[in-house]
Amino acid sequence: MKKSLVLLGMLCLTSTLNAQKLTEKNVKEIVKAMTLEEKAKMVIGCSASAFTGYGNSTLYVPGSAASTAMIERLGIPPTVLADGPAGLRISPTREGTDQTYYCTAFPIGTALACSWNSELVENVGATIGNEVLEYGVDVLLAPGQNLHRDPLCGRNFEYYSEDPILSGKMAAAYVRGVQSQGVGTSVKHFAVNNAETNRKDNDSRLDQRPLRELYLKGFEIAVKESNPWTVMTAYNAINGQQSMESRELLTDILRNEWGFDGYVMCDWAYAGLRVTDKELWAGNDLLTPGSDQQYEEVLAAVKSGKLKESDLDLNVERILGIVVKSPRFHGYKYSDKPDLKAHAEVARQAATECIVLLENKNNALPLKNTGKNVGLFGISSYDFIAGGTGSGSVNKAYTINLLDGFKNDGYTVNSELTAFYQDAIKKQLEVASLTNPYAAYLGRTALPEVSINAKMIEQSAQQDDLAVVTIGRSNGEGLDRHAFEDYLLKSVEKNLLMQVSNAFHKQGKKVIVILNISGATELEPLKEMADAVVCCWLPGQEGGNTVMDVLSGRQNPSGKLSMSIPVNYFDANTHDNFAYDYTGPSAMGKYAMTPYPKRKNVHFTEYEEGIYVGYRYYNTNNVKLSYPFGYGLSYTTFSYSNPTVKAEKDGFTATITVKNTGNVTGKEAVQLYVSAPAGGLDKPKCELKSFGKTKELKPGESQTLTFKVDSYSLASFNEKASQWETASGEYKLMFAANIEDVRQTASYVHKNAQNWKVNNVLKRVE
Repeated sequence: MKKSLVLLGMLCLTSTLNAQKLTEKNVKEIVKAMTLEEKAKMVIGCSASAFTGYGNSTLYVPGSAASTAMIERLGIPPTVLADGPAGLRISPTREGTDQTYYCTAFPIGTALACSWNSELVENVGATIGNEVLEYGVDVLLAPGQNLHRDPLCGRNFEYYSEDPILSGKMAAAYVRGVQSQGVGTSVKHFAVNNAETNRKDNDSRLDQRPLRELYLKGFEIAVKESNPWTVMTAYNAINGQQSMESRELLTDILRNEWGFDGYVMCDWAYAGLRVTDKELWAGNDLLTPGSDQQYEEVLAAVKSGKLKESDLDLNVERILGIVVKSPRFHGYKYSDKPDLKAHAEVARQAATECIVLLENKNNALPLKNTGKNVGLFGISSYDFIAGGTGSGSVNKAYTINLLDGFKNDGYTVNSELTAFYQDAIKKQLEVASLTNPYAAYLGRTALPEVSINAKMIEQSAQQDDLAVVTIGRSNGEGLDRHAFEDYLLKSVEKNLLMQVSNAFHKQGKKVIVILNISGATELEPLKEMADAVVCCWLPGQEGGNTVMDVLSGRQNPSGKLSMSIPVNYFDANTHDNFAYDYTGPSAMGKYAMTPYPKRKNVHFTEYEEGIYVGYRYYNTNNVKLSYPFGYGLSYTTFSYSNPTVKAEKDGFTATITVKNTGNVTGKEAVQLYVSAPAGGLDKPKCELKSFGKTKELKPGESQTLTFKVDSYSLASFNEKASQWETASGEYKLMFAANIEDVRQTASYVHKNAQNWKVNNVLKRVE
């Protein structure tokens, strides 16, 4: 008997030693060789014991978000997942070493979209991907690409645009760039995540047409054009069905219709906020960050028959299919020392092309012959905002503020003003009430503006050659913006602008306004008081230098708005269906069970505007705007000529010739809008279908841009037939500098109507 036990033990040991090891070609066989316990371990990951809350793990790479499980006997290594969209987010310091692990802070997503330059975004993605690789991370939890449905969404800064074509193309370029470095991405938040208020307990209620045409279209483009390794589901429900538990969303649409072949993970939700077996069956493969409770739930679900083991096998197979692509699987020896100096230069150059020049009266810019003494006003001039807060923040080595930028350019900044604002910053940071309870995770928010003595303004106007006023706004994960406290200019800001404008204009001197903001903000009052308005967004760590590149004229501004900016927030047709005045618990706080009766815009949101979001509403209904979608000025001028359209087997190819007719070298972003023939489904006046950007054109130089649009891209969604439809007839093409500035037109005749049948899923439940 004793000999038999010894022999059995030796056989088991031999079996373990000879166990098959994971390769790129034997994923299915490895899944078959796994025990139920190992499969359960794979779908919950291995961060449960190391998870310190709000997206921070202590395993492998400190400050990363989570990791997949390691199963040593089968040769399955862990893979590390980390935030974020504007640069890698990991801890800058570690125990036992004095080395710092800083990452580069790049322009926010909204800013990148304002470049209208896919090549630029792909290059930024590749640079971020290199830091992901060299810091030992395998999958970057980015990009975020939900639509700018309402100007006040707290995470709009992470997202690209109010238009799904621009958003989808930018996301696809970002993914291609990051993944060119051999690491993965996670396109998020899938789907219809357009608010942060009560985000884990909110139901987005909308019809299938806007769902398909707007809120899923950008994701569809990104999946089909860049093949992201993973997709992250959203917290919210869609028409009563949790995104992470929706088989219709994750299997019927994402996989069966679009052909996605990676794995799906949920956003960081805990056990009790979702049903584990439903999630796995739906096609949500990785239950990040994972917990012991969920591990037990997986085992129980399979043993009870609530979840088929074959479905669990499919979840595991998808995860392993990405594991075998990862740097860790291939034994990459990461350096922990990416070239941060070179990457900072990429961030600076990219941010410059994202800047939007909104006003430039009497050629106030670029700064020429104005003297070198500057009166620098506004607390954000001295405490410049590089990026948003939350998972989109970056632990960077520095931020170049506007004070630094002017000094680096050889200007003398008023020392009395500098001392005043620096003292105000110091005092505000010492006030405990301003400290965010989640600051270690979220990052610090912008400091509120302070009042300044009118005498100091008058003295500056007397001795300084130029006034620069910065308006600052930062936003982040967990909170939506407030209409009255964040969108509208505050009285202290209006008073500052008025006093500075009056004092300097009285002396015949210019006033330049810098918008260091995260999204659309009230701009009407300042337009009248400023000689020039420059929107640099949240431009990353080189912000002050970037702004000076444009103010000085070293770089010609070529950014254009990726969203419309309404005169008043309440001109947005979504405002009745958004929590614009919500003052309840933060989305980062503790969530109670849903109280009854449910509260509109907190527990559910009605998307009553349908397909008429952003410019689709404003342009169709002739609503006056502060600045329209696609708007942006330049130091030079461009003419558009020779529009051509050639019908292809599937759609058309159009061209336009752009000529620099001014005196300054610069780039021009051209937008192609299309109006559909009458008689079909109700449509907006026009819709963006393609865009392009020239190279740097010297004065007198021309370039011909080419736009390819296929028949499917012209289609609208017919809910009754559950199909995409492209009507026959004449389509009007508009080559535009912005949606209100059409330079050339052409037409395209689509001879035969076409349709594409899809799954009749995610129907609205009345």
